[in-house]
Amino acid sequence: MRKIQPVILAGGVGSRLWPLSRELYPKQLLQLTSDKSLLQTTLSRVAKVPGVLPPLVVVGEEHRFITRSQIEDLGGFDGYTILLESIGRNTAPAIYGAARYCLNENESDVVLLVLPADHIVMDQDAFVDAVERAVALADDGKIVTFGIKPTHAETGYGYIEKGDGSSVLSFKEKPEHTVAESYLAAGNYLWNSGMFVFGAEALVAEMAEHAPEISQVMDRAVQLGVRDQNFFRLAGEEVAQCPADSVDYALMEKTSKVAVVEAEIGWSDIGSWQALWAVSEKDEKGNVTDGDVILQDSSNCFLHSEQRLIAAVGLEDTLVVETADSVLVMPLSKAQDVKHLVNTLKQQKRKEYICHRTVYRPWGNYTVLEEQARYQMKRIVVNSGAQLSLQMHHHRHEHWVVVSGTAKVVNGEREFLLFEDQSTYIPAGNRHRLENPGSIPLELIEVQIGSYLGEDDIVRFEDIYGREAE
Repeated sequence: MRKIQPVILAGGVGSRLWPLSRELYPKQLLQLTSDKSLLQTTLSRVAKVPGVLPPLVVVGEEHRFITRSQIEDLGGFDGYTILLESIGRNTAPAIYGAARYCLNENESDVVLLVLPADHIVMDQDAFVDAVERAVALADDGKIVTFGIKPTHAETGYGYIEKGDGSSVLSFKEKPEHTVAESYLAAGNYLWNSGMFVFGAEALVAEMAEHAPEISQVMDRAVQLGVRDQNFFRLAGEEVAQCPADSVDYALMEKTSKVAVVEAEIGWSDIGSWQALWAVSEKDEKGNVTDGDVILQDSSNCFLHSEQRLIAAVGLEDTLVVETADSVLVMPLSKAQDVKHLVNTLKQQKRKEYICHRTVYRPWGNYTVLEEQARYQMKRIVVNSGAQLSLQMHHHRHEHWVVVSGTAKVVNGEREFLLFEDQSTYIPAGNRHRLENPGSIPLELIEVQIGSYLGEDDIVRFEDIYGREAE
């Protein structure tokens, strides 16, 4: 039996779960169903499949450090690789790049188990059984997809029309509600889960035939890629030139080798607030609450609070999500429409589309406490042993005040230590660096003053994380 290589697709934004999911901190990194993120839950699930190799996780450049941190926090994944894309080009280039990378790294052909990082599966035993059935088909040269038996007329999923045995008659787009009802009544339609199993050589051969533009460009992207510890960075120019297409369009609808495994595994892609409500624990009136919430005379609602009390009376089918910088209120049944709201935020260049008040960096995180035209206050947390880049700013001055821990500071030509309740002033143009030499997190307050306070006013001279200027 060939070895099984898990490939975890951890790109994407998950815009329908805004305001929790943001461009810089997307759905797969959130703890939505347990004390583990969706990515960590997926990694834990796949680790229980017999005979699997260390995982290969495909992510965008901007998420590489927090992805690595979440993998390391789980432990037990020695030998994993993070495959980096300079720009997201949809699932076909990502999957083909992973297959080509695996063939280059392994002496023999491997079976790829491709899983999105942001799905949940309730039945682990049924999942393992479905994988084993799919691997058997892949050993016969099939390109296998997992189909989920539908429980209702869902309009947010694509469908697979199933033939005899494991054969596939057709793939269907996300339907209107009446069409989805007809699929449910027919009995031979399955939800398209976006999970796949196939031999790496078989996938590469089929893509070369049906999507040669993608395969040729991604061959070069892997050939010219560069390894950096656990990271393998696909060549950026080639990835940018690659056509953007889903694996369904590029391959699954064209290949004659497609097969489907019907899987009853308690699956959800948590693609919307309504989907998250459906899999969450509810009270006797069908309400899901998280955080500081007081709810009266209400039913079938989802209320999530992060910073403040939410008090609600007389609601039905209502979603309320409160974060430090945004509040979303809408009928829960309209959950699919959040993506249109996010598109509006993006068009207006609102930063609430991109990030939260708390932004994660490879060295720790910062939280924006106050923001005005010419000054800004942040709380900065630097992990033990971590350091920021040696950098300078053209347009802003900075004041640092240590709240707890020990700070090792480079400020111009000076290098010194700061302790609790000590401070330093960094004029614009001064080279500076912040480091935590201690064993506990370093917390400090930073006050920025200047004519321009954007994060792109950073000139980096040295950086242990390999980042260039913002």
